[in-house]
Amino acid sequence: MNAPLPSLSDLVVERVGFGIFVLDRQMNVLMWNRFMHDHSGLSAEQVVGKSIFASFPELPRVWLTRKLESVFQLGSFAFSSWEQRPYLFKFDHDRPITGGVDFMQQDCTFMPIMRDREVEAVCVTVSDVTHVSIMQREREEAVAKLQEYADRDGLTGIANRRYFEARLRDEYTRWQRYGGELSILLFDLDHFKKINDQFGHVVGDTVLREMAQRVAHVVRAQDTFGRFGGEEFALLLPCTPLEDAMLVAEKIRNTIGDRPVDVQGVNVPVTASVGGAAARAGVPAYEALINEADAALYSAKRQGRNRSVAFI
Repeated sequence: MNAPLPSLSDLVVERVGFGIFVLDRQMNVLMWNRFMHDHSGLSAEQVVGKSIFASFPELPRVWLTRKLESVFQLGSFAFSSWEQRPYLFKFDHDRPITGGVDFMQQDCTFMPIMRDREVEAVCVTVSDVTHVSIMQREREEAVAKLQEYADRDGLTGIANRRYFEARLRDEYTRWQRYGGELSILLFDLDHFKKINDQFGHVVGDTVLREMAQRVAHVVRAQDTFGRFGGEEFALLLPCTPLEDAMLVAEKIRNTIGDRPVDVQGVNVPVTASVGGAAARAGVPAYEALINEADAALYSAKRQGRNRSVAFI
């Protein structure tokens, strides 16, 4: 006698492009479709009637039990996104290894199966969203890179003026609210126009990049170092009194001027003038802090350059 033909619904469950399995309250498997067989390597005959944890001891037992129990108790659907938990089962995926994921990324739904108004079992679906997750990660990385580029000076690679002023505004607001210390340094390269005129703009650009690298190596991680425009640079020093900021100014000045810049065999001597200012009562806004540091910088220029001056 021929075996009965499978129903249309059975065929759909078997051949649908996502995983379907059913668990009772004791976590025993009641149904296991073809997707689950193909990706786990275990057939329905091997898992049905057994605890899901006996066949897959690596499953997150506490999390999965809690998820299923909430469906049994409340009789409502539950959902788990790959963004919350990247996967339930450690299934291989068919995406390039360059995608940066070890296992198939999965969305899971938990649906109550009712009988006489009681939840008799829970149907779990497992959807392969590896492609979506990789695309989203790549998009987020691209956006992050664009944001980083938007915050960076194209020539030197340090912060640009827009980003620097945004950080200064935030730190100034924090200082107004909580007090403490906050200082800023402005400095530029002395007689930079002469460097451009004598050696050309290509050499001038090389000098700017070299100076930015030298200073970047001596500032703290919590400080913000940026190019303010042309040959002028700025350094934001949170939690730093003016006296200490001027010690940093001298360190920067010496770092810049301790040796010439070698550009294609040409030694270009460089010095810098530095102006410093600190937040204090009576300074109405962060822009005023910039103006005070700028005034101190020009005072250093008038006094002969290659020196540091504090606004007092």
